[in-house]
Amino acid sequence: YRGEPQNRPRKEIGVIFQEYSPFPWRTTRQNVAFGLELSGCPQKDREIQGRHYLELVGLGRYEKAYPHELSGGMRQRVAIARALANRPDILLMDEPFGALDDYTRIRLQKRLLDIWERDRKTVVFVTHSVDEAVFLADRIIVMAANPGRIVTEVSISLPRPRARDNPEYASLVASILDLLEAQSEEERRQTSGKRLQLFYALLEKFPAL
Repeated sequence: YRGEPQNRPRKEIGVIFQEYSPFPWRTTRQNVAFGLELSGCPQKDREIQGRHYLELVGLGRYEKAYPHELSGGMRQRVAIARALANRPDILLMDEPFGALDDYTRIRLQKRLLDIWERDRKTVVFVTHSVDEAVFLADRIIVMAANPGRIVTEVSISLPRPRARDNPEYASLVASILDLLEAQSEEERRQTSGKRLQLFYALLEKFPAL
């Protein structure tokens, strides 16, 4: 962040995890206001801000509810509201919709875009879903594993709202999937080659094998 290594939490960077993270002993409003409480914000202001951000994610009617009374999608919206309440410059989202059913996932994707249109925060969104990446992103960074590295960057110029039945949309998804498949095949080839090298090395060391 701003060219500096980060070794502690800071309010300028909001994080939303894949696991549902609201505190079970706090109401939704208290969860949303947690960061404000830590920063010394007066209680009355925390209540106002808590209600505001719950309204922003469509949960204004649930300000007194506890996490166990909410669905998975609603709990994740509480986590989004809590991160936004600190007014971060950057929002880091680590597969936040990965554990949700398809219908809820699509609804939250649209809700996230609505929030982004209002606040224009910088969002770094990690996902294994190519469709989700094309639907949400302006830039897609395709990464490979073992070791983790950047393979390529894809710019998405499709106007919003994006229609999944748009042929150009489908073409983008297909091209990225092809790239991932080619990368996966290359990794399998390299892994197989390394195993053969190890096998030949063992043969040289232990000829009786």
